[in-house]
Amino acid sequence: MQANAEAEKLARVRLNFFGCMRSDWLLRLMGLYGGAAELLKRPPAEIAGEGGVSFATALRLAAETAAADPEKELALARKAGVKVLTALDDGYPELLKTIYDPPLALYVRGELKNMPAAALVGTRKATPYGLRTAARLARELAEAGAAVASGLARGVDTAAHEAALAAGGVTWAALGSGLNEVYPAENRKLADKIAGSGGAVISEFPMGLKPMPANFPRRNRVISGLSLATVVVEGGFESGAMITARFALDQGREVMAVPGPVDSPMSKGPNDLIKNGAGPVEDAGDITACFPYGALAAAHPGKKGESYLRPPAALKELSPDAGAAYAAIAADEKGLNADELAQALAWPAQRTAASLFELEVAALVASRGGRYTRV
Repeated sequence: MQANAEAEKLARVRLNFFGCMRSDWLLRLMGLYGGAAELLKRPPAEIAGEGGVSFATALRLAAETAAADPEKELALARKAGVKVLTALDDGYPELLKTIYDPPLALYVRGELKNMPAAALVGTRKATPYGLRTAARLARELAEAGAAVASGLARGVDTAAHEAALAAGGVTWAALGSGLNEVYPAENRKLADKIAGSGGAVISEFPMGLKPMPANFPRRNRVISGLSLATVVVEGGFESGAMITARFALDQGREVMAVPGPVDSPMSKGPNDLIKNGAGPVEDAGDITACFPYGALAAAHPGKKGESYLRPPAALKELSPDAGAAYAAIAADEKGLNADELAQALAWPAQRTAASLFELEVAALVASRGGRYTRV
């Protein structure tokens, strides 16, 4: 890394110690002055006069960042086997860069792979139904080749992480504390297993920061920001899972929910989301169906099989012929034309055309240059 880039990274790590201000405000100030290094050179009076913050906040910014030692922090991270990434570094997730308030610094223990992810979130006071459903969805997502993102909390989060690991999949855990202060304490071994099994434990907070209530909503935007879809499994109206769903909406990501019993307080949140337009989730196929076309194939070239190409829920309403045609089309990255589909299934032209008509009307396939591909 060049000297100027290294200085800018150190400045961003230093600026990240200022917990009083959201990252979108800090990024705005960085844009005003041309970067974190330049921002830190400015006197409080100038920042207050030009940056739209109070003089007291500008004074606090100067004091807290002056007290931070970014080189010591990076050394502490290296000792713990943690990478510290900023938007200047390769490996900082591209999807996370696109949210309006991405973390200035992202601490990563393990491997944050470039692959599509879905967030499974829910209450710490999960019912047996919620725990069972979270585990099944996580297992199916792992089998499909998607990462499972959650928050390492008790209840739904823990069930999702553990099931993804048991299926041999990838899971990411975002913390509301520094990586040297894993919370809750009983999940430290789970965090170790996640980091050692091809997944990642991540945080935007300095290594030694203890968990505080204000940290967890900020953590939730990282979970949704890493994910193409956020699924609320269980939670009341004011639960952290619902906060994550709101972040996902703000970020332009898909919001989905698991339907639950109408008399269960823990299903009030997801049932309300569904009433207001969130997609209901029965299985992982409902989730991966909303991923961009080819996302899973690009992340796992050459991987085949029914568990990988999971059919969308809408296929259940169509004929068996439509299902067979969809499976054949989805199994080929380039899609198939009508003649190739008829040959693959050993069907006459009329039967092939009828199944393609069903799939097109249901918006499950589209014709591009005469070749049919899954939507």
